[in-house]
Amino acid sequence: MTKSDQARKREDRRKHPRVVLDLPLEYRVTNIPNAHGALIVNGSEMGLLMESVKRILIGTNLKIVALFPNEYGLADLEVSAQIVWTEPYWKRDWRGYRYGLKFVSITVHDQRKLRELLNGQRLTFDR
Repeated sequence: MTKSDQARKREDRRKHPRVVLDLPLEYRVTNIPNAHGALIVNGSEMGLLMESVKRILIGTNLKIVALFPNEYGLADLEVSAQIVWTEPYWKRDWRGYRYGLKFVSITVHDQRKLRELLNGQRLTFDR
């Protein structure tokens, strides 16, 4: 079975479809004050696909703040997530890692923001 076949099979098992997001994020390893930047490639109601130049171990818990446009300003989404898989990743002049993140904790307010973002709806929440 090729990697693309495996990926397709994994997609078929998903309860929540993935949506391309391409958003910047800031993450902190839980209980460590240093923040790092990364990109959200895609997401679902259950988790995110993140790209980073930093190497992080599977099982690590992260505090994440993602920024995204909301009308004429920026809004944010704050979640706690855990790394469930990782792989090296290269593209053009960039070398780093891809991470599969599973949400561990998300407030009801941020869950609503996430749903609206994933559905491509205009966000209707107060900042």
